[in-house]
Amino acid sequence: MATCVPEQPAFTTTSEKEVWQKLRRQLGPDCVLLANYRLSDQHKDHEADLVVLMPDSGIVVIEVKGSHVWTDADGGWMIQRNDREERIHPIDQARDATYALRNYVESDPRWGSRTRIRWSHHVVLARTELDANFATPDCPRWQVSGQGDLENLGERIWDTTSLHRTDARPPTRDDVELIQEILRGRHLPTRDESALAEDRAELADRLTMEQTNLLKVTRLLNRMEIRGAAGSGKTVLAISQALELAAGRVTGKRQRVAVVCYSYGLAHHLKRHLEVGSRGKRPSFVGTFEDLARSWGIEIAGSRDDSEFWEDTLPRLMAERATTLTDGQKFDAFIVDEAQDFAEDWWTPLLAALRDEETGGIFAYSDERQRVFARFGRPSVALVPLVLDHNLRNTRQIAQSFASLAPTSMVLRGGEGPEVEFVEVDVADALDAADDQVERLMDEGWRPGDIALLTTGARHPVQKEQQEALGFAAYWEDFWSEEDVFYGHVLGFKGMERRAVVLCLNEHGNRERGRERLYVGLSRATDKLIVVGDPDVIERVGGPDVLSRLREGVTGA
Repeated sequence: MATCVPEQPAFTTTSEKEVWQKLRRQLGPDCVLLANYRLSDQHKDHEADLVVLMPDSGIVVIEVKGSHVWTDADGGWMIQRNDREERIHPIDQARDATYALRNYVESDPRWGSRTRIRWSHHVVLARTELDANFATPDCPRWQVSGQGDLENLGERIWDTTSLHRTDARPPTRDDVELIQEILRGRHLPTRDESALAEDRAELADRLTMEQTNLLKVTRLLNRMEIRGAAGSGKTVLAISQALELAAGRVTGKRQRVAVVCYSYGLAHHLKRHLEVGSRGKRPSFVGTFEDLARSWGIEIAGSRDDSEFWEDTLPRLMAERATTLTDGQKFDAFIVDEAQDFAEDWWTPLLAALRDEETGGIFAYSDERQRVFARFGRPSVALVPLVLDHNLRNTRQIAQSFASLAPTSMVLRGGEGPEVEFVEVDVADALDAADDQVERLMDEGWRPGDIALLTTGARHPVQKEQQEALGFAAYWEDFWSEEDVFYGHVLGFKGMERRAVVLCLNEHGNRERGRERLYVGLSRATDKLIVVGDPDVIERVGGPDVLSRLREGVTGA
């Protein structure tokens, strides 16, 4: 059976498909059958119904006429189309296409100094009976096949160049492979994963900006909790709201706005988008909860592991300081991103720092399923809930991988992308395997700046080195430079994203809130996700549905 390109072509008529099927079965496995090949040269556009590449025989261009045809008194070819008789030129079509293809191949630099091989053309009249002695001045019997010749059509096509063309040499298998390559074109653009990701990012940005229309609907509400699963565009909405309030586009009066979050990485992201443009139209404060404390003159004395300082001492000091702030130092509204990270006592100084404690704005953007820290707090005031249930940032394949972990069912609008890959390894081998996947992504064409390797357990050695050498601020600035692979941890990557993520499950999943960590990790990639880890860990932490979804597209082991 011949190799077909494409494997399942589309045909205009059933007779064309029948001829293709017969040649596919009757020709040998070394032969190549091209369907519906189009070529344009300086003279005209050519279309070959079929092109047969046959090692040890030749190249034959075939013109197929499916309807009944006949010759008139002048010897011209005629065909019935709808209610009209039309003159056709099947032999000229086949001959012209043959010369055009031959010239195209021989003029290609890759053909080089190879000598000419055998080329010919053939006409198949699939619904017309031909006499055994049929002949015309420009078409000998061996160069045309009628309805009665279809059962041995493959042999007749082979003989067209094997027996009846002796003006050149038969092509070799190497010739046929090269002709296939030449007929595909030269210097063609290749699949660029980064470019495809940019296209999907533009779609996601457009969908997310459409979602900002919610701000117009809710502009009269000054206390809301905006809930949404990963990829729902919460951070983009928070940024838009901060700019709207600060510029006075919501109430007609500029407001003094503070945008607060917990993680360093997210704070850098917010600053990059909000600390630009006219100072009078940007938020008055953007940063972490501890940055806010420093701006009030409070010294941060506790280490990151000192829970008593962070949960009790710091919020108490801030609450005391808030009572002494002047009106010019207080705020009209607080916007808190990733609000599920805030302890209950953290809300107290924020409320106290409002110019109007009764009507001042409190806007909390949250996803309870991303509560990876053991903090359970809400502000003491009532918030109107608003639910975002559309996933806009992740491809459908990635969003489905964490769908069972999300707080609500989601409408997946992020578009199609590559399948999620799951590389099954023991926990002890996860880091090395993850490094291998980073290398493979770059070999596939992903830019280093598109890629992040995230761990769920111990930090990657590269992350440790960078943080120790650069410090936290420079470490996150390096992330935004998008010049190299980013090495991070799921705890610090909340609210962040990269186009391609290798999620390394380098722990046994026994620690508290492992399910939430897995949810965060699975949702950080927008376009390409590779999960590296032990399937038993994934099933124990995320449940059988997550493991099943990951295994649906397994490509590595």
